[in-house]
Amino acid sequence: MMTETPVPKLITRLAIPTIISMLVTGFYNMADTYFVAQIPGEGTQATAAVGIVFPMMAVIQALGFLFGHGSGNYLSRMLGAGKKKEASEMASTGFAMALLFGIFVLAVGNLAIRPITDFLASSDVTDETMKLTIQYGRIILMGAPFMMCQFVVNNQLRFQGSAMYAMVGLLSGAVINVALDPLLILGFDMGVTGAAIATVAGQITSFFILLLGSRRGENIKLHLKNVRINRYYTAEIINGGIPSLFRQGLAAVATMLLNRAAGEYGAEAAIAGMSIVTRVLMMVASAVIGFGQGYQPVCSFNFGAGKKERVREGYWFCIRWGTVFLTILSAVCITFAPEIISMFRDDPDVVEVGSAALRYQAAVLPLLTTIFLTNMMLQSMGKGFKASVTAMARNGLFFIPTILILPQYLGLQGVEMTQMVADICSFCLVIPMAASELKKMKDLP
Repeated sequence: MMTETPVPKLITRLAIPTIISMLVTGFYNMADTYFVAQIPGEGTQATAAVGIVFPMMAVIQALGFLFGHGSGNYLSRMLGAGKKKEASEMASTGFAMALLFGIFVLAVGNLAIRPITDFLASSDVTDETMKLTIQYGRIILMGAPFMMCQFVVNNQLRFQGSAMYAMVGLLSGAVINVALDPLLILGFDMGVTGAAIATVAGQITSFFILLLGSRRGENIKLHLKNVRINRYYTAEIINGGIPSLFRQGLAAVATMLLNRAAGEYGAEAAIAGMSIVTRVLMMVASAVIGFGQGYQPVCSFNFGAGKKERVREGYWFCIRWGTVFLTILSAVCITFAPEIISMFRDDPDVVEVGSAALRYQAAVLPLLTTIFLTNMMLQSMGKGFKASVTAMARNGLFFIPTILILPQYLGLQGVEMTQMVADICSFCLVIPMAASELKKMKDLP
């Protein structure tokens, strides 16, 4: 199927469940933000608290993607080359390493929760917001092992072409999360504690459903006897997964710096506004990311099988349609920015900051297709260095210096413009990298 089915049809078949999964994941990330913003008397502080903890969640996700993408890329290439034994050993090894790291993060994170939240928050944040931040963060950390292992199994299923099982697992967790949010946050008056419990419950549900999915059909089964935590498999996981670690990890750093910079211009209101924009744009971009994730198994499997032209064809197919889609959403976000922000928090200060930031970032949304797809192609082909550079570009190489410099000259407007500037620079960086690899594949027999 992976080497014979027409590429557009194959990518579409694999991408549809993944796009649904990404949209639903984005939706329930927004659900937390929406419902905590409705808490009587502390909606803005609660929204800021969720935004402050977001970088910590991004680090947990980054580690999950490290093991998930690292093991998934490798096993897909091995399956393409007909080496099922190596693929099976990698699947179990990636899962085992994620579980061990998840337990480590849970233990260390809870012991050091106060210094972690102090580091993530602006110095201008009130004691009440810090209290809510710690409440939310402690519970989120309890779900770290499940969250990380969920990302591993999800990505391994995708890279085997079992996107439907991956979708069902994520959807199950999303339904639990969204159902529990209003019940616990508002119905039982549990506030941010209820939001955190709903999130962790959703992650645990997804983990077990995905684990069951990995036992179905011809999917590689996870077995303790196949675990090989050695230098070779560790190096392969790092090579295939480090771009994801950089991408997600730097997203955490970027969000932390964004929160601290925004906090200088209105503390909770500015942080809340930027937090809402982050969640909205994650939702908007998730469809294209899902489209790209439908391309990844096609890319890695066919690259391993030596069918380079199919890799090129799939890349251009995704670039065309992803750019068209984001252009439409860009127009919607620019036109209705105040209405979108006010859906979450009807606070004039929050809406003012959020609307401006959303418009700036939406203006360059179409560029994200090329940025994301180039990174995914390089990573799926095992081009570790180039994939790492493109992964670091958007939230690291360009965002970090921009967020440190631009607000010094433009104040709050500089904070609102930072991601836009970083995206333009990232687009300029990935173009020559994509062109060189596409040319190599065209020239090779």
